[in-house]
Amino acid sequence: MEENSQKVHFIAIGGSVMHNLAIALMEMGHEVSGSDDLFFDPSRSRLEEYGLLPEQEGWQPEKITSDLDAVILGMHAKEDNPELLKAREVGVPVYSFPEYVYEQSKDKQRIVIAGSHGKTTITSMVMHVLRFHKQEFDYLVGASLEGFPNSVKISDAPIIIIEGDEYLSSPIDPTPKFLKYQHHIGLISGISWDHINVFPNVDNYVRQFDLFADATPKAGVIIYCEEDPMATVIGNKEREDVTKIEYKSHAHKIKEGVTYLQTDSGEVPLQVFGHHNMQNISAAKKVCKRIGITGTQFYQAIRTFKGASKRMELVDNNGSVAIYKDYAHSPSKLDATTKALKAQYPDRTLFACIELHTFSSLNPDFLKTYQNTFNETDVPMVYVNPDTVAHKKLALFTEAEIREAFGRDDVRYFTDTNELEKFLTNEKWNDKNLLMMSSGSFNGLDLKELSQKILNN
Repeated sequence: MEENSQKVHFIAIGGSVMHNLAIALMEMGHEVSGSDDLFFDPSRSRLEEYGLLPEQEGWQPEKITSDLDAVILGMHAKEDNPELLKAREVGVPVYSFPEYVYEQSKDKQRIVIAGSHGKTTITSMVMHVLRFHKQEFDYLVGASLEGFPNSVKISDAPIIIIEGDEYLSSPIDPTPKFLKYQHHIGLISGISWDHINVFPNVDNYVRQFDLFADATPKAGVIIYCEEDPMATVIGNKEREDVTKIEYKSHAHKIKEGVTYLQTDSGEVPLQVFGHHNMQNISAAKKVCKRIGITGTQFYQAIRTFKGASKRMELVDNNGSVAIYKDYAHSPSKLDATTKALKAQYPDRTLFACIELHTFSSLNPDFLKTYQNTFNETDVPMVYVNPDTVAHKKLALFTEAEIREAFGRDDVRYFTDTNELEKFLTNEKWNDKNLLMMSSGSFNGLDLKELSQKILNN
C-alpha cells in the first residue's frame, strides 16, 4: 500500500453513494473491501469494473479484522449486522459515510447544499462551473454528471462541494447526514416535508434544517431561497457573526422553446429550463461568488450545463413530441417539474406519470400532500408497483384514494406497466409531451424503447 493509505471495509458497499466512495478511496491508494446481501446495477457493474465486487453476496464477518483502519456502515445494513457486531468486538472504528467524508475533508473549505428539492442540481451546477474554469475541488453528489466519472472525489484539493441529505447517517446514528459535514458555507434550497418514516410530522422535519443553519460557524455563510417561506424563516434568523445571503429565481425569458437568462451583459441561452432551475442557477451563482467565481465566469460556464442525470433528462424527441424522465417523487418535485415542462412547451398537451415508490409516497397520511400537484398536467397518471407496496408492508391504494389525494377525477391509475405502456402507445402523439417521474424504475420499463414506440406511432 501507498504511504498513509488505509485498509477500509464497507458494510453495504452496494449502495449508490457507498460504492462511489469505495471507488474514490481505491483510486486514492487505499485498500478497500466490502460486503452486501444484494447488488443491483449500476453499482454491481461499476464495482466489478474496479475489482471491488465481492465474490459472493451476504455478510462475511471474517472480513472484519483488527488491522482495519475503518469500517464504513451503509444505511442498507441493520443494527444487528454480523459484520458490524464483529467490528465492535475487535475495536475497529466504525463510521457512517458522512462521518468518514468529514474525516477526509477536515482541512478543506466545506460547502454543503441542502434542501428538500434542487440540492442535486445546485451541487452539479457548482461542480460544472468549477470544472469549466479548471478549479481544483472535491465533491460528493447524488447523481451522474457529464465530465465526472464518479459521483465522489476526495483528494488534496482545498475545497469540497457536498450534496447534503437530511436523511439518517446510518442504522445506528439517526443524525441527519448534512449535520455531519460541519459546513463553512451552507445553502437551503427549500423545505417540503419528506421521509415520513423518519420525520413523522412537518415540525420535526423542518427542525432538522433549523439545526443545519444553526450549525453554521462564526464567519460562516448561510444561503437560502427567499421564495421558499420556510427556508426564509430559518435562513433569516439572527446568528452571531454569520453572513446571510438570500436568492430568488434568475430573470429569464423563453423564446421558441429555449430559455435565456437575462443579464446586464445580454441574454445567456441555457440547456435547462423551468422556474425551479432558475432558482437553482441563482443559488449556484451565489455559492460560486463566495469561492471566487465572477458573474461573467459563471454565465460563461452555465450555458453549457446540460443537467444532472435523470433530472429533466430528455429521452427522445422528433420535433413535435418530446419524452422526458425525471427523478421527481415528492409533491414539491412533481409540482415544479410539471410546471416547468408546461411552461417550456405551452402549446403541447402534457402527459405526466409519477411512480409512487418511496415509503413516504406510499403512506396514506403522506399521500394527501400531493393535492393539486398535477394542476399543470393535461393527462395525469399514477403508477404503483404492487411488489414495492408489499415489500414495504403497506396497503395498495385504490383508484378513488389516488384521485381524492391528487384532487383530480381524471387521474389514470396503473398497477401494471404493461397496461401503462399499452395506454401510452395507443395514444395519437402529435404536439404532445410525455414526462415519466420516479425514483424507482417503473418495474424495469425501458423508457428508451417506449419512446421509440411512441415516436414511431
